[in-house]
Amino acid sequence: MPAAGQAVRPMGPGPIAVGRASLHGIAQVTLSANPWTGLLFLAALFADDRWLGGYGLLGTLVSTGAAAALRTARDGRLGQGLEGYCGCLVGIALLVRLGASWRTALLVVLAAAVCSILTAAAVRLLGLAQLPVLTAPYCLVASVLAMALPSNAAAAPTPVAAATGVSMADLGHAFCDNIGQVFFLDKWYAGLIVLAGLLVTSWRAAVVAACGSAVAVLTAWAMGLPADRIAEGLYGYNAVLVAIALAATFLTPTRWTTGYAVLAAVASVPLTTAWTAVVQPSGGSPFTWPFVVTTWLFLAAAPAMDRPGMPYEKAK
Repeated sequence: MPAAGQAVRPMGPGPIAVGRASLHGIAQVTLSANPWTGLLFLAALFADDRWLGGYGLLGTLVSTGAAAALRTARDGRLGQGLEGYCGCLVGIALLVRLGASWRTALLVVLAAAVCSILTAAAVRLLGLAQLPVLTAPYCLVASVLAMALPSNAAAAPTPVAAATGVSMADLGHAFCDNIGQVFFLDKWYAGLIVLAGLLVTSWRAAVVAACGSAVAVLTAWAMGLPADRIAEGLYGYNAVLVAIALAATFLTPTRWTTGYAVLAAVASVPLTTAWTAVVQPSGGSPFTWPFVVTTWLFLAAAPAMDRPGMPYEKAK
C-alpha cells in the first residue's frame, strides 16, 4: 500500500530502524505512512484493551523484523511500513480468537513471519496485474488459522436480512465502530482516536473514512440488517477502507472518482454480509477480504473508463 501522506526516508535493517518502520506499519493498516498516525492508532488499541495494543505491536515488530532479516523488501517498502501492517492485523486477529496466552503469542510470531513471506510473493504476483497487495497476506493467514484453530470467543450470530429498528444511538455507535473495527476495536471512542490518526496523515483520508462509514451505515440500514451488528461496525469497516483506498490513495481526486469510491463502499457492505454468511459455519471470518476484493475489482476496471482520475497510479 502506498503512503497517503509524507515521504519516508530509506532505512537500514537495524533495531531502531525496525522500530521506526513498525510505527509506519501500524499506520499502513489504513494506507498511511505517518509515524504520528501510527502512534495514535497504537493509542487507540491500548485505549480499547491493553492486550490488543500489545499483540498488535508484537505482530508488527515480527513482520517488519522478518522482512528486514530475510531482505524480502525492495524499493523502500520496509521504511514505509509496507512490511508490518499485515503482522499487526494478524496479531490482533489471533488475540481476538484465542485470547491472551503464551501459545497465542507464539502463534502471532509465526504467523507474522509468514505474512512477510506472503507479502513478498504478493508484491511480485500482483505487480504483474498492477494491483496493490493491500491486506491480502493477512487475510490469507488469518482465514486459514481461523478455520484451523479453536476459538475462545463466543460464536457470533449469523446475520439475517430482517427489518430492524435502528436508533440514533445505534447510528452514532455504528459510525465510530465502523472505523474502529478496522483494528477489531469495539469501543466507540477508540474509533474516534483512529479517525484522529487519519486526520494527522491527511484531512482527505479522514473525511473519506467518515463518509465511507456513513455510507456503510445507510446501506446496512437500507438492507434491513440487524441493528445490533450495524452498531458494532461489523458491516462497515470494509467500506471505510475501500473509501480510503479509492478516494484518498489510488485514484486522482475528482468528482467522478469520489462517486466511484462511494459506489465501491456501498458494494462492500453486501459483500461483507455474504462473506460472513459463507465462512461462519466453518469458524471463519470475512476479515478484510471484502475490502481487498472490492478494491481490486474497482481498480482493475478503472483503466477501461475514460474519466478524469482514471486510471489510478500504480501501487507498490
